[in-house]
Amino acid sequence: MTTSEAVSDTEALLRAQSGVLERIAGGAPLTAVLTEVATTLERLMPGCHCSILLLDAGAATLRHGAAPSLPSAYSSSIDGLPIGRDEGSCGAAAYLGVPIVAEDVTTDPRWIRYRELAGAHGLRSCWSTPIRGRDNVVGTFAVYHEQPHQPTPREQDLVDRLTHLASVAIDHDILFGALADSEERFRRAFDDNAIGMAITEPDGALTRTNQALRHLLGRSEHELTGVRLTDLFTPAGTPEAPYEATLHHSDGRTLDVVVSVSPVAGPDGVPVRLIANVLDVTQRRAAERERRGRHEADVARQAAEQASRAKTDFVAALGHELRTPLQAVTGFTELLGSLDLPPERRRAALEHINGAAGHILAMVDDVLDIARIEARALPLLPADIDVPTVVAEVLNLLEPLADAEGVRFRDESEPIMVRCDERRLKQILLNLTGNAVRYNRMDGTVTITTRTEPDAVVVTIADTGRGITPENLGRLFTPFDRLGADSGQGIGLGLPLAKGLVEAMDGRLTVASTLGVGTTVEVTLPR
Repeated sequence: MTTSEAVSDTEALLRAQSGVLERIAGGAPLTAVLTEVATTLERLMPGCHCSILLLDAGAATLRHGAAPSLPSAYSSSIDGLPIGRDEGSCGAAAYLGVPIVAEDVTTDPRWIRYRELAGAHGLRSCWSTPIRGRDNVVGTFAVYHEQPHQPTPREQDLVDRLTHLASVAIDHDILFGALADSEERFRRAFDDNAIGMAITEPDGALTRTNQALRHLLGRSEHELTGVRLTDLFTPAGTPEAPYEATLHHSDGRTLDVVVSVSPVAGPDGVPVRLIANVLDVTQRRAAERERRGRHEADVARQAAEQASRAKTDFVAALGHELRTPLQAVTGFTELLGSLDLPPERRRAALEHINGAAGHILAMVDDVLDIARIEARALPLLPADIDVPTVVAEVLNLLEPLADAEGVRFRDESEPIMVRCDERRLKQILLNLTGNAVRYNRMDGTVTITTRTEPDAVVVTIADTGRGITPENLGRLFTPFDRLGADSGQGIGLGLPLAKGLVEAMDGRLTVASTLGVGTTVEVTLPR
């Protein structure tokens, strides 16, 4: 190739490159751009026919791209050509990724299936070069001649340069097509979305809104352009993503919405746009409020019914418990008034009356204490109390009962001070220890221990009785419920009162029981 030919080729290639780039910039169809590339080579190589095929990677076939001077019937016949080692020059070049030169298609083994087609259109040689895109092969650039032909170095150089130009055009079309497709999908998703959407500047000024948002607000796009998001919504709390808010329709209605805002970052990572989604939850919130109102009404009704039943049960149980000692008082009073009794029997009758009256008084005191606890009006006199001293007093008071029941006490309390009401602590331990004696077994034991925790004192009363069934544990703190025991073992106020007293002093009372082993009660009081 002479110097003048090289200069001429370079000038022609530069013109072709400028023309192709102008067409790409102008948005010309890919077929028109590729036709100009092929026409440029045909001008520079008189007597040749050029074809550019595009690879369909999914189908593994080559589709028509441009063929300005090839017979249209031939171009149609090879449109959809499969790629493979023996699929002519173009099929092999796309499959192998290297140029394939068939100097004479009538003798080249890769053309066995296509010799008759090529001969019918006067084509004798075909040289095909793969067009490489950014990631892989995207097509082929083929040069046909009507007689056997072997490409010269000049022709190879021209094809290499124009193949690169074709790859630029194809890559641009792929990227532009993907961008256009993405933009179309976004446009449809934005405009046709049932959820209100807006595009804003970084400062929140609206630049575009969809129909759903305009319908929610009752305003046109012209009216909304430039309005800030913060002027449209009133957050229900601290605005976070997403956040609940209210908006005002142009007709005066107030709607409940959920707003989420997402930034769209530019190449430098700085947000250049904001995308806002606005979901109307007015009906959902109204339904939730209605369900919540019905639920609260049901809970209140059930609580009222339960309180009414509890009150009825309490009055009935209290009446039953008072009836027995009152009958004793009435009976012995009538006896004293109607009969002239000997001094011994008269003294015995008075003792029965006194005992019944004491029983009634103790029951009334317990009921009043429970009422004060529930009303948070229980008077307390906190002081620094030596726990073992109180334990010893309780055991002394209950010793006659323990002797009668055949139960032994084991006092394992250690010197510990606690700040509480001494009278109430003694009342708690009397109730719990008394229960441990009454529900024990003959020759059983009641053990009282103490221990300290970082911020509390724990008193434990453990008995060796028959234990409590799991289903009865939940009934322990119900007033007047003796869990089936007879009235000689108490009236059923001891545990409810003890628990209320402990909690009134900011403590807690827990019960654990094992059938056949016994029951353990722990009283924990703050130090």
